[in-house]
Amino acid sequence: MSEAQSAGGSGHPDEPHKAGLGARLNWLRAAVLGANDGVVSIAGLVVGVAGATNSRSALLTAGMAGLLAGSLSMAVGEYVSVSTQRDSERAALAKERTELATDPEAELAELTGLLEDRGLTPALAAEVAEQLTERDALRAHASVELGIDPQALTNPWNAAIASFTAFTVGAALPLLAIVLPPSSVRLSVTVVAVVVALVLCGWSSARLGEAPVARAIMRNAGGGALAMAVTYAVGTLLGAAGA
Repeated sequence: MSEAQSAGGSGHPDEPHKAGLGARLNWLRAAVLGANDGVVSIAGLVVGVAGATNSRSALLTAGMAGLLAGSLSMAVGEYVSVSTQRDSERAALAKERTELATDPEAELAELTGLLEDRGLTPALAAEVAEQLTERDALRAHASVELGIDPQALTNPWNAAIASFTAFTVGAALPLLAIVLPPSSVRLSVTVVAVVVALVLCGWSSARLGEAPVARAIMRNAGGGALAMAVTYAVGTLLGAAGA
């Protein structure tokens, strides 16, 4: 037996932590995508305004309004979405709890069948189902039948705060890049800063999702650059029309 096997108790010492690691990676991926949304949304907004006016106050006002509107919208949308998911999970658990109380034999047979569908032999599936039921019947059925952990339901407040924070952090970069530099270079500084940020976001999301890095970077940076080009052209046309 190798040292790794001795230390971990098996040939794969990292496997017991796989589920927790996957959850953390999902949260991190969501944070990266939220920040990416903030970068692209506010970059498009402030660059479009910059095409119509050089006023620093107008850029700051538009950028702050977009940042607050976007971050609050993300937070509310995530809260509503996760709350709906949590309500559905609670309803499914309540139904399962009732079925376990009224017809435990049928539920045991159902759990046995589900375990057989996952590749266990009938005898082993029956034994495992009985042991899981004795330990925690609701959790066993929730996990195998519904794919839910009753002790780890989604939290809408955590999701809302995470979305608000991620969008705000991403949105702050193009806002600062457009209002801090002198007017002669603010547009170029903003474009460069946004493209660099999108490259980093694309790289991060690709690594977290184990996807091709180059393709993700090109797609992310190219989409952001296109958004800024379109909004700048529209802002320039509107500024010229209103002059």
